[in-house]
Amino acid sequence: MPAPYVDVRVEQEGGVARLILDAPARRNALTVEMARSMVRACDDLDADPGIGAVVVCGEGAYFCAGGDRAALAAAGQDPAHPDQFDGMGDIYHAFARVGQLKAPTIAAIRGGAVGAGMNLAMATDLRIVARDAVLASGFIPIGLHPGGGHGVLLGRTGAREATAALMLFGERIDGERAAELGLAWAAVDAGDVEATALELAARPGNDPVLARRTAASLRTELGPPALAWNAALELERAAQMWSMRRKSLLSG
Repeated sequence: MPAPYVDVRVEQEGGVARLILDAPARRNALTVEMARSMVRACDDLDADPGIGAVVVCGEGAYFCAGGDRAALAAAGQDPAHPDQFDGMGDIYHAFARVGQLKAPTIAAIRGGAVGAGMNLAMATDLRIVARDAVLASGFIPIGLHPGGGHGVLLGRTGAREATAALMLFGERIDGERAAELGLAWAAVDAGDVEATALELAARPGNDPVLARRTAASLRTELGPPALAWNAALELERAAQMWSMRRKSLLSG
């Protein structure tokens, strides 16, 4: 029997799964073991062809406070030690793996997302954020260089000014501002965040096969690096023709 997840759990209803960070006492900050569990959970989600959307959320009042301070402090004592180097890589891999999920993904952000928590949020396809949530890079203010491809994750939204303000100047923004800047799809009341995300997720969740294929196309087209339009025309042609044939067969 596979080992249970550590500080992570998965819940599913129909074609929609919730990937829940489950360490509310530390505001869902990521430890190495938690990160490894997230990767296993993502592998399990991908192995279920009935899942057409995944909502990533945090148990309790906070989405994710970044990397666990104790884990970061331990890494700082001997960063080149293989265990520390690999452990940090595991934390990076966790949000990278979320970004590689086959199904479309939504981050449902209450409370806040800081540092690696911001990476996790930005690794998803879409974000629904509480109006009063705090979003921050959080690295510069505590004397650390950003990690995890932070600049790419923020910058691929097209919000270069916001990326510079957060990453270089340590600015903090709330959910309302995040939505204004294009870092989130919508800012809603904290009590409505997960319901809004689940309502959106229900649409791709109704057709997992089409949802996964469309997600793959969108990510390939937008990159980074983004495809040229002529390449996107060719990329989409086969998938769209496949969907036409499938629709004809299903309706016939």
